[in-house]
Amino acid sequence: MQNAVVVVGGGPAGSFFAYELAKRGVTVSVFEEHPKVGVPSHCAGHLSIRSLKSLGLYPLPEGVVENEFSGANFYSPNGAKFAVHLSSPVTCAVNRVLFDRYLAEKAQAVGVRYFFGSRVSSLLIDDGFVNGVNVAQGDKVEMQVPAKLVVDAEGISSRLTRQAGLPTPKREGLVYAVEAEVENVQNVEEHAVEVYVGNDYAPGLYAWLIPRLDGTAKVGLATRSGNPKEFLQRLMRRHPVASKQLGNAKISQIAFHAITLGGPVSRAYGNGFLAVGDCASQVKSTTGGGVVFGVTCAKFAAEVASQALRDGDVSAEFLRLYQKRCDDALGFDVRVMLKIREFLNKLSDEKMDKALRFAARTGLGGALRDIEEIDFQGRTLFTVLKKPSAYAALVYFASLYLSANA
Repeated sequence: MQNAVVVVGGGPAGSFFAYELAKRGVTVSVFEEHPKVGVPSHCAGHLSIRSLKSLGLYPLPEGVVENEFSGANFYSPNGAKFAVHLSSPVTCAVNRVLFDRYLAEKAQAVGVRYFFGSRVSSLLIDDGFVNGVNVAQGDKVEMQVPAKLVVDAEGISSRLTRQAGLPTPKREGLVYAVEAEVENVQNVEEHAVEVYVGNDYAPGLYAWLIPRLDGTAKVGLATRSGNPKEFLQRLMRRHPVASKQLGNAKISQIAFHAITLGGPVSRAYGNGFLAVGDCASQVKSTTGGGVVFGVTCAKFAAEVASQALRDGDVSAEFLRLYQKRCDDALGFDVRVMLKIREFLNKLSDEKMDKALRFAARTGLGGALRDIEEIDFQGRTLFTVLKKPSAYAALVYFASLYLSANA
């Protein structure tokens, strides 16, 4: 029997797409190359509470949420600090293994079938249409799995998206991350994330410390050049603030992965094919966070796929509606975040230090106190700019940007 839809990858975007489509009565199968959902875990799992609520995913089951945050402390390479304390928690840290498992269980509860240890090696393409996949399960002979629609949620490798002839994440937009679990963290606020910016420690993105309530934490960074592990060691040993917080910390687990910051691909659809999540570069350029954007786009993909299957039309011409839905919902914020990323990448460490000192001195933290939305940052920026201190900060930052381009 032909599967109506095959999903490649059981991460958040793949599972949420499968859930949204299966609850509309469509037969969906998910092929996951690993033996379990969520393993190995690469992401810090720092998510917006408001966005999770809007997707119907909050509150989460007991044990999934590790901490909630109402503050953030930003540090320059020289230790200058800019603190933001919000009126209520706006983000949470989730256990990514349990979070991913929760989404898979939601999908299974509405009839989605999961096949673990099943690596999709290639697409089946006939007369310009994707109509299934080739799957290898362990030592078994590769089998063909036909489908009316294939959805690529495999992650940043984008193998299948490339096979479908679609654009993949921009190479120049990639950064390389290290994520570590650490014990014995000191001198941190329980409900604030720590962010360390600057080229000395994380050129191309930033470093982070996300505390748990038991004294452990998630620590990581991403860099566009060099060895991320060496940068992490430098952060823990030399940074004027992080070294005091992490000087006695012990790394219990470590993982590496790439992050795409170049903005969504220009086309994430083809004949009988859709791409969602990291393989379509549905990731925030400012922070590298991809869960909320990926899951949001997965929901749009499911809505369009359901209509396409109902109408018997899975052509690229019809499926382009998915791209339009994503662009309409995220396009403005994506463009603003790309500009912010461009600005941050051009700041020297000296100018980054000046920017944080200026923000602290002018009371920008107070202007940000009532922020609730952190994912759709273009809209948030325009809301915040109504406040004098935020506008003054923008003018100052613009002067730094112009001098960086002089």
